[in-house]
Amino acid sequence: MYNILAIVLLGWLGGNLVNYLADYLPVDRKIVTPYCLNCKSPRSITNYLLFPKRCDQCKQRVPIRFWMVNLFFISMSVYFWLNPGVQLDFWLQLLLLVYFTLVVVIDLEHRLILHIVSLAGAVLGLYVGILNHGLVNTLLGGLAGLMIMYILYQGGRLFVRFLAKWRNYSDIDEALGFGDVILSGVIGLMLGWPGIVLGLILAVLLAGAVSLIFLVILVVTHRYRANLTIAYGPYLILSALILVLFKDLLQGF
Repeated sequence: MYNILAIVLLGWLGGNLVNYLADYLPVDRKIVTPYCLNCKSPRSITNYLLFPKRCDQCKQRVPIRFWMVNLFFISMSVYFWLNPGVQLDFWLQLLLLVYFTLVVVIDLEHRLILHIVSLAGAVLGLYVGILNHGLVNTLLGGLAGLMIMYILYQGGRLFVRFLAKWRNYSDIDEALGFGDVILSGVIGLMLGWPGIVLGLILAVLLAGAVSLIFLVILVVTHRYRANLTIAYGPYLILSALILVLFKDLLQGF
């Protein structure tokens, strides 16, 4: 009983860490004392991390994302504790979850994949990759992830330019950013070679399936507009999460 309570508390703190980094890294690019993102007034660490409330000054509520991330982290922490991995221990799984969730939250909210986050992910990915695949296959996977996504990135840029010229569009967002290229290299380290090929294929399939559902919803609700783009980072992360953190579960089928 006490073990589960400790894991729940650990999950809550892990979720708080992700929320903190997702709030301030995209804005300040460094570790700062918590402050209200609405009115910029300072917030105490206790108020922000342990018992989130409204801002004392402007009464701004904590965003729903805060609670979603924390509940997700608590659930996953309990799951990892009850279902220990064969090659990845509980602490490493939790650390990977921090990285994965942070990338997704920042990419969805800011359409950014920060270099400092990617650097931390590369160190983590190198360790996980060597643990699972050995040094050579890990480095090959990272290189393959970079090169394959870089080719797709450049191809996407050419397509966007052609489309803008053909249809006279003045401003079209690119579907892939260079941050996605770096992220693919990080994931390539984790999945190794040839696992990165499966990882990228799965990411494309997930992106296609979710985008189709999203498009249907927009059409039905009459909110569809031309030139919509999606963030690919979350699908790359979801693919890696499935193939890295749930690898043991998949092997059971």
